[in-house]
Amino acid sequence: MEDSKRKDVIEKFYLDCGFATRALHAGEHLGQPIGSHAHTNAIFQTSTFVFENVDDGAKLFDHKKQGFIYTRLGNPTVLVLEAKINALEGQKVKLADPEHVRISSLVFSSGMAAISSTMLAILKGGDKIIRGDVVYGSTEDLFTKILPRYHVNSVSVDTSDLAAFEKTMKANPDAKAVFFETPTNPTMAITDIRRVSEIARSINKKIHIIVDNTFATPYLQRPLELGADIVLHSTTKYICGHGVVIGGVVVTSDEKVKDDLYQMMVDLGPSPSPFDTWLVNLGVKTLPIRMKQHCSNALKIAEYLEKHPKVAWVAYPGLKSFRYHELAKKQMDDFGGILAFELKGGFEAGKKLMESVHLFTLAVSLGCVDSLIQHPASMTHHSVPPEKRLKTGITDGLVRISVGLEDVDDLIRDLDRALQKV
Repeated sequence: MEDSKRKDVIEKFYLDCGFATRALHAGEHLGQPIGSHAHTNAIFQTSTFVFENVDDGAKLFDHKKQGFIYTRLGNPTVLVLEAKINALEGQKVKLADPEHVRISSLVFSSGMAAISSTMLAILKGGDKIIRGDVVYGSTEDLFTKILPRYHVNSVSVDTSDLAAFEKTMKANPDAKAVFFETPTNPTMAITDIRRVSEIARSINKKIHIIVDNTFATPYLQRPLELGADIVLHSTTKYICGHGVVIGGVVVTSDEKVKDDLYQMMVDLGPSPSPFDTWLVNLGVKTLPIRMKQHCSNALKIAEYLEKHPKVAWVAYPGLKSFRYHELAKKQMDDFGGILAFELKGGFEAGKKLMESVHLFTLAVSLGCVDSLIQHPASMTHHSVPPEKRLKTGITDGLVRISVGLEDVDDLIRDLDRALQKV
């Protein structure tokens, strides 16, 4: 069998395999030199590609031949990761017309590049988007400071409150899209993806449902299976997992969105570095085993904190006391590695805790193999107006932990010692 045909057969075979198998193998044979026989895919750290002749170059530019022209327009190393994310996010999605519509992934230089490119691809001046009331600080800035300059407005609503969402949707039936995080950063609120999709499309059949799936990853939650048509990730976080890359990815089942997004890539240039993409691809291979440990450790720490006399409350989907616990059980395969909590002493108590731990690193970001701790109100969400932060539950005393892969007893002992100083 020819190498190219064998690669197609292999890729189709992987789609019938389990998550861990797909994470390891899917995409690995795409875009690689025929006959190279390399076990690990190559890094094509090049800006441009050589044409066989003038006619060959013309065919590539005219899309009459598949191949690579310039890394901003596509790269073999990037193709591997795009195919792998496809296999993880879209494996079980049932499409109405599978012959003409397919799951498509595009990798970006950052999570914010992925989000902003998506907005530019689907929105134009005069359009409106409904979006969750709790989003990452830079996403909040995009909606409140950047897009309004181009006459694109957003309507904020708690998408986890279905009645409030339906009321907002009915008041804005011409909205072009709905965007939300689930779980939210940092309050851990969970939105029912299936119900929001159904409500939105009962009012506007053409609306786009966009889910930022960074906290959950496709290992825990696959929004395309639940009614969304666009999924976003900051690959900086769990998907890479080692804190060495800035990156993002968009996955969609909408052919027009895919084409318009690619045009954003071509014209605006938010394309990723081949080396960074290669690092992300290495990270994805251990995503399943890492997520199992993140979830296990986070649940034990959440249970410990919930019982501690100095802790006012804990927000973690795995706790039975958490208001979204039943929805999390229904929608997610496990409960994730992020939790938020508030000490009874407020900000000063939280500050003392964060400056007294040893194993937890005081740093923003999340999803790393080691544990991180941070203060959202003064760090990741400092740009959100104080009154809005308080209204949405981002209090001044809120502490967010990204639980790593350390021995959980050591993490709990570290927190216990720090809490004694509070």
